[in-house]
Amino acid sequence: MGNSGSAVKVCADHQGGINWLSLSPDGQRLLTGSEDGTARLWSTADSQCHGHFQGHESYITFCHLENEAAFTCSADHTIRKWDVVTGQCLAIYRGHTSIVNRILVAKDYLFSGSYDRTARCWSVDKEKQIQEFRGHRNCVLTLAHYSSKDVLEEEEEEEEEEEKVSRDLLVTGSTDCTVKVWWVSSGRCYQTLLGHTGAVLCLILDAPNRELFSGSTDYTIRTWNIVTGEQLKVFKEHQGSIICLELVNRHLYSGSADRTVKCWLVDTGERIQTYKAHKHSVSTLKYHAGILFTGSGDACARAFNSKSGVLQKIFRGHKFIINCIQIHNELLYTASHDGTLRIWDIRGICKRNKRRLKKERSAQGRGSQKGSLSRLFNNKVGCMVQQENGE
Repeated sequence: MGNSGSAVKVCADHQGGINWLSLSPDGQRLLTGSEDGTARLWSTADSQCHGHFQGHESYITFCHLENEAAFTCSADHTIRKWDVVTGQCLAIYRGHTSIVNRILVAKDYLFSGSYDRTARCWSVDKEKQIQEFRGHRNCVLTLAHYSSKDVLEEEEEEEEEEEKVSRDLLVTGSTDCTVKVWWVSSGRCYQTLLGHTGAVLCLILDAPNRELFSGSTDYTIRTWNIVTGEQLKVFKEHQGSIICLELVNRHLYSGSADRTVKCWLVDTGERIQTYKAHKHSVSTLKYHAGILFTGSGDACARAFNSKSGVLQKIFRGHKFIINCIQIHNELLYTASHDGTLRIWDIRGICKRNKRRLKKERSAQGRGSQKGSLSRLFNNKVGCMVQQENGE
């Protein structure tokens, strides 16, 4: 395992901690939202700051970047939309009565979750609140969105005639220990998912498989059928709060306050890997090309071989917790509470991993030719091969 040396670039323009980092869909820009109450726009081509969005009256909690517009939410109870070219504030969404801690943009909708115990839906273009989702008994911390046509069969949709005008649903996770699913068109609660005994901190949605994953301060991850509301599995091995989740090829990665990340097979619930070495909570994670990148409260980012769990690199330089990471063009971007955005070259790690994967696939191919008949009668080995290919 090699050390990282130093970052390719350190961007220290913010005057306060960076709470979130968002990458545009086209990969050309990054957006940072900060404790200093401003957001900054960065080019991934030259790593320069090309926009400074000022106007919020308190710190920015979260941000989201589209190709042509940026969105920020704040402790000042508002959400703002910005023009990424001019830096002009295009819209201010007012209505929440406490800190807005999360936003989500889907289609023409802007969704928000707040400490005021509500989630809300806004028209992106008209600066107008469309719907309010009221029913949680405490803060709404995390959001997900899907369309019923992605998960419901035709006969099931007919049972929901009143909702057929709009098939969009919003999922909310709260510190009241519940997850709720809402019809966007009416604001009606479609499902309340009960089971957690602690705050729900993170959600991952797999709409094609009708599954929702929720991570909580009760140390568990739970899987739900988002149509029936049935709890499918409980993943229990963590010894601390579940802070972040990532789903890749039916493998679920969970980062925890217990200083580890675990990898689970979604279909069986089996824990197949634990990634150690963190000296504090795992605050953020990202899977890329067979490598698991993590950010931690110990101010380091790390790269692990996702299959073996071997630590491949430590990225040192930040002074405080790493709140968010992004990856683009084999560059790793880390945003920290120390106020800096750091950029790291990960080409070497990616090349080594690609060579290793190529060798493994070649070896697997030779092995499958020799032992194909025996595999037909050995379910256990067959499952192992599927796991390897899934990675």
